[in-house]
Formats: sequence, C-alpha cells, structure tokens
Amino acid sequence: MKFIFLIGGVSGFLMAAITSYVAQNAPDRIFLNGAVGCLAGALLFRWFWTVLVRGIRETILTRHAAATAASATKNSK
Repeated sequence: MKFIFLIGGVSGFLMAAITSYVAQNAPDRIFLNGAVGCLAGALLFRWFWTVLVRGIRETILTRHAAATAASATKNSK
C-alpha cells in the first residue's frame, strides 16, 4: 500500500509540475501545483489500488466457491 501511495504521489507531482512548467508559470507556482498534484495522485492511486485488490479478492472467492460446488456435485454422483 505504501508503494502504491508513493508511486501515485510521485507521478502526480511530476505530471502537475511538468504541465505547470510547460505553461511557463513562476517557480513557486510550479511547486504549489506539484504539491497539489502529489496529494491528488497519491489519493487517486490509493483508491484505485483498493478497488483493484477488492476485485481480485472477490474473483478468488468466487472461483473457490465454484470449484467447491463442482467438487461437491462430482462427489455426490
């Protein structure tokens, strides 16, 4: 989770800072935009990671339940 949070923060900072630099803003504005982008990117990546892990967990549980039901059906015949 920390790794995802850090990757999101770095990518958000870089994206916002580069965009602000290309728009020829002042250095203080570049760093402010980068800081806001860092926070937004970190939170967005954290949310996405939570959704991704929840989906993987549900898939594993569904497959396990289907395999258990198939095994029970096979054994009862």
